Amino acid sequence: MKAKFIFITGGVVSSLGKGITAASIGLLLKSRGVKVVNQKFDPYLNIDPGTMNPYQHGEVFVTVDGGETDLDLGHYERFTDVPLHRFNNTTAGKVYLSILDRERSGGYQGNTVQVIPHVTDEIKSRILKTGEETGADVVITEVGGTVGDIESLPFIEAIRQIKYTVGKDNCIFIHLGLLPYLKECGELKTKPMQHSVKELLGFGIQPDIIMCRSEKPLTKSIREKLGLFCNVGQNAIIENLSAKSIYEVPLMLENEGLGKTLCSLLDLPNSEPDLADWKEMVRRYYHPEKEITIALVGKYVELHDAYLSVAEALTAGGIHHSARVKIDWIDSERITDLDKAEELLGKAAGIIVPGGFGDRGTAGMMVAARYARENKVPYFGICLGMQIAVIEFARNVLSLADANSSEFNQQTPHPVIDLMPDQQGVKLGGTLRLGEFRCVLAEGSKAEKAYRLHDIVERHRHRYEFNNLYRDSFEQSEMALTGRNPERNLVEIVELPAHPWFVGVQFHPEFASRPNKPHPLFRDFVGAAVEKSAKAKA
Repeated sequence: MKAKFIFITGGVVSSLGKGITAASIGLLLKSRGVKVVNQKFDPYLNIDPGTMNPYQHGEVFVTVDGGETDLDLGHYERFTDVPLHRFNNTTAGKVYLSILDRERSGGYQGNTVQVIPHVTDEIKSRILKTGEETGADVVITEVGGTVGDIESLPFIEAIRQIKYTVGKDNCIFIHLGLLPYLKECGELKTKPMQHSVKELLGFGIQPDIIMCRSEKPLTKSIREKLGLFCNVGQNAIIENLSAKSIYEVPLMLENEGLGKTLCSLLDLPNSEPDLADWKEMVRRYYHPEKEITIALVGKYVELHDAYLSVAEALTAGGIHHSARVKIDWIDSERITDLDKAEELLGKAAGIIVPGGFGDRGTAGMMVAARYARENKVPYFGICLGMQIAVIEFARNVLSLADANSSEFNQQTPHPVIDLMPDQQGVKLGGTLRLGEFRCVLAEGSKAEKAYRLHDIVERHRHRYEFNNLYRDSFEQSEMALTGRNPERNLVEIVELPAHPWFVGVQFHPEFASRPNKPHPLFRDFVGAAVEKSAKAKA
């Protein structure tokens, strides 16, 4: 069967949750036995978000093949548990770069290159390629931005044309818009949605489903008005209320009949959805038996989306242990010494230091790692957090004065974290280790006990590595090097065996965590924090 296509557009205002909606649709169809894949089109001109400021864009989600992509792909994976690839995120920058490279190499044989047909054809080819390469029954595409944005117009035109390429029975359009509630008159207002749909109609697209983001339930009269003015049936007007948890959204949409409507419009078998596991996960989330606090010490904490996957992985670990994880977001620059660490971290049941680039805030992270090590507080270092733990240990236990990463200080006498010889002199993008790499675990290590495997694969996004010139010094100390990449003999995991739970990993396990299937390391880290909290209360 050739792939069918669902396109999701947004209207009225931004930040309505198209990503969560797209992810929820993927889950509802997959629960019916339909093979799905999600993709995202972003209208900005950056090639990818890899070099974008986290404060502007939030987290960079890394795919299995090393693609640096939009954070919505993380939502797609967490909801559908379908691994994504770099081609699942297309930016306007990628589209124009491909066209200009082709033009410079003579691919257009001297013809004038135009938005139509060349830009739209490039976009369409990427849509169709996703269906062909994945073998999916349904490709779910989220179009970034808001209908009417100038930069989104080529994407809107491309998806309009797709309907005539694949046939109207194999393509549907979903428009997500806001129904504002005015307290003064106590009413939901449909006019903004009507105008948004009218604008979409002006571009030649009639939405098949209208999804209404609102704070209040839709009344019968509201549904009738929307159906009349937006040219859709009553069963195609879907209420999308605000939820306490994003993980409840697919269940709410299923109760609204979205799954049944999608199957009807796409001529798919409407079998009974298997959502039992998801429902149980949501129940456990809403009814925790205990609460713990995890201190997240980072440099981008003002924007929580910068650590989105880490936060969701902690939540998943909490669900597994029937615990609500309260994250205390701590700017690492505030931790100036051990006394300040005691003040800011003293009530935490666990400390996590996530990834990042640059030396800003690293001094405070090192104090946090030292505090966790000396006070037996469960510690989880991810990427930069692992390197911080290594540097702190080298300075304060191995007595390697001024040990550092050459990323932070190129003149350090002890670069315990450094570029590998084959990375020297290569530009930044060429030295990043991106995507999945193997890691062999030491027998009896905390990592091996967590994974219950000896050989694993995890996703990476970093440039600097543990310096093997210092390997002997660490192996003769209390810090164990328990994970190794066999292809390049790189240290991937460090642990303190005598500590209740102190683990640093060079990779990013948060990308592989799922709300109903937490990553083993996050599961055990939260478990150690729960145990510490229980002992403190005893």
